[in-house]
Amino acid sequence: MLLDELVKTSDTVASTRSRLAKVEALAGLLRRVEPADIPTAVGLLTARPRQGRVGVGWRGMAAAMGEPASEPSLTVAELDAALDRLLLPTGAGSTAERAAILRMLTAQATEGEQAFIAGVLLGELRTGALEGVLTDAIARAAERPVEAVRRAAMLSGDLGGTALLAITGTPAQLDAVGLVVGRPVQPMLASTAASAGAALEATGEASVEYKLDGARIQVHRVGDDVRIYTRTLADVTHRLPEVVEVVRGLPVREVILDGETLALDEDGGPRPFQQTMSRFGADVARDTVLHPWFFDVLHLDGRDLLDEPLGTRIGLLERIAPEYRIPGEITADADVAERMSREALAAGHEGVVVKAVGSAYAAGRRGSNWIKVKPVLTYDLVVLACEWGSGRRTGLLSNLHLGALDPAGEFGEPGGYVMVGKTFKGLTDVLLRWQTEKFQEIEVRRTAGTVWVEPVTVVEIAIDGVQSSPRYPGGIALRFARVKRYRDDKPAAEADTIQTLRGLLR
Repeated sequence: MLLDELVKTSDTVASTRSRLAKVEALAGLLRRVEPADIPTAVGLLTARPRQGRVGVGWRGMAAAMGEPASEPSLTVAELDAALDRLLLPTGAGSTAERAAILRMLTAQATEGEQAFIAGVLLGELRTGALEGVLTDAIARAAERPVEAVRRAAMLSGDLGGTALLAITGTPAQLDAVGLVVGRPVQPMLASTAASAGAALEATGEASVEYKLDGARIQVHRVGDDVRIYTRTLADVTHRLPEVVEVVRGLPVREVILDGETLALDEDGGPRPFQQTMSRFGADVARDTVLHPWFFDVLHLDGRDLLDEPLGTRIGLLERIAPEYRIPGEITADADVAERMSREALAAGHEGVVVKAVGSAYAAGRRGSNWIKVKPVLTYDLVVLACEWGSGRRTGLLSNLHLGALDPAGEFGEPGGYVMVGKTFKGLTDVLLRWQTEKFQEIEVRRTAGTVWVEPVTVVEIAIDGVQSSPRYPGGIALRFARVKRYRDDKPAAEADTIQTLRGLLR
C-alpha cells in the first residue's frame, strides 16, 4: 500500500470531530491494507512504529527536509524498512549515516508524507486516531465484537498484532488471547480531577494512594526469571537489577506487578524525575539507585486477578510485598482523602490517585475508576514560531514553539529566548483564528511549514514539569505542555526564565 493512503486517511480523521466518521475512515483503510502491512500501518497511525524511538529529533528532522516528491510513490513497507535501517548505524560516523538515510527517505515523500513521517518520528502526529478510536475501527473492519478486540489488545499489549489477528484470524483465535506471565499488558490509566474530594465523589469508597513522580513499571516473574517493562511495554530488565533482586525475594512463584520506580534522596524523599529516567537511557550507569513501589497485582501463582475488585488485589499485594506497597489509605471520607493529598505533596510527590475499591483492572483504559489529583504548574513563555496545522486545522497556525527568557545569556544572547518545547494542546478555534492572523502580522521569516515571529507574545502554559533533554538548547523540555491563555497584560521581558524552569530539575 502507498503511504499516501495512510496520510490521506490521517488527514480525514483529523478533519472531523465525529468519532463515528473517524472509525469509518480508519476501518475502510484497514480493509484495503495488505495483511503484511497491517501491524505497520497501525503503528504509524498511532505514532508508535514497531521500531520504537529511532533517535530522530526535531533538528535532525528539519535538516532532512529537502524538496518533496511531486507524486506519491513511497509505500508503507518501504517506510518500515527505512526505520529499520535508522536503527542500524552505531559508533563513529553513525550520525552522518543516519542523516543520509533520513534524507533519502524524505526525498521519496511528498510534502504531506514528509509532514506525516515527521509527526510519527517525533511523536507529534495529530490525527485524532487515538488507540480507542483505532480499536473500534479494527473491530469494524474485522466484523468482530469491539470488546473482544479491546481485550485482546489489552492482554497482548500489541494493537497492531491484534489488528492482524482480528482481520485475518478466526473469532476463536481472537478470543483465545489471554493474560500470559512474561508478556506485558497495556497499563490501566487514570483520568483527572481538581481535588481529592471531587475524585472521591466519583469513585465512592477508594484507595487514596500517593502519586509518585517516577517511571511506571510492570514486573513479571516466573520462578527466578524476572522481566520488567515500561508503560510503553519496552523491556528494561537489564537496566534495573535492583528491582529484579527485590521481586526475586518476594514469596511467590508467578506474579505480575504494576507500580513505579524512582530514585530517593538520603532522607527517603523523591529525587527529580530525570534522575530516575537517566537509568533507562544507559546500560551501565548505576550511580542512581531505584526503589520499586507497587500499587497493583494482576496475577498471582496461577490466579488471574484482572477482574477481581481492587480491594482484593490490594489485600494480596499487602501479603506478598508489604514493604514495597505504595503509601495509601482506603476511605470513603473526603477529609481523609484531602489529608492524604496534603501528605503526598508535603513528602515531595506529585499528588494522589483515587481508585475505586470495587473496580476491576481495565488494562489500557482511562476511565473514572482511577482518578489522579495533582497541582498544575503554570509559566509565562514567549512564542518564537508557529507551525501550520493539518487536517481540521489546515490553513491555521497551530503548533507553538515556546521560549523562556535567558536574561544572562547563559544559552544564547543576553536577554534572548531559549526554546523549551512545543504545544498545540488547549487551543480553541477562537485562539487558532486569532493567532493565525496575529503571528503573520509579526512574522520575521517562514518556511513551508513554519512561521517565525517577533518574540513579543506571552502565553501562559500549564505543564506537569520539565525533563532533561538534548533536543533544545537549554537542555530541558516541557512535560505535557498545554495553553491556558494568552497574556496580553504581560511584556515578553517579564516572561519566566530558563533558569526558573531548569530549577524544576532539582
